[in-house]
Amino acid sequence: MAIQRLHTDKRMSQVVIHRDTVYLAGQVANDLSADIEQQTRETLAMVEQLLLEAGTDKHHVLSVTLYLKDIDAHFAAMNAVWDQWLPDGVAPARATVQAALCEPEILIEATVVAALPG
Repeated sequence: MAIQRLHTDKRMSQVVIHRDTVYLAGQVANDLSADIEQQTRETLAMVEQLLLEAGTDKHHVLSVTLYLKDIDAHFAAMNAVWDQWLPDGVAPARATVQAALCEPEILIEATVVAALPG
């Protein structure tokens, strides 16, 4: 099976599909002036949109890595939004780490691996 790439430029693809697995590049919020709750909502909305475009959804997420600018300050608030977004019974493998992100205004970035249904 060929590798399918969506939203590709010279440096990266936002989505890569190989066999029955979907890989998302790091996703961030559109409004970088927003607080952690809003940035988390926007980031997860982007994840959901890209998963749907790839032919899957958040029910099929296998693994997520969340990168937080300040884990001490943002972990609880991010988790509150995460818990509202994630359906019961489908929690993926997840890691959350503190990281120096590419722009100082970015409070959260998410990378995702998901299965295609069927």
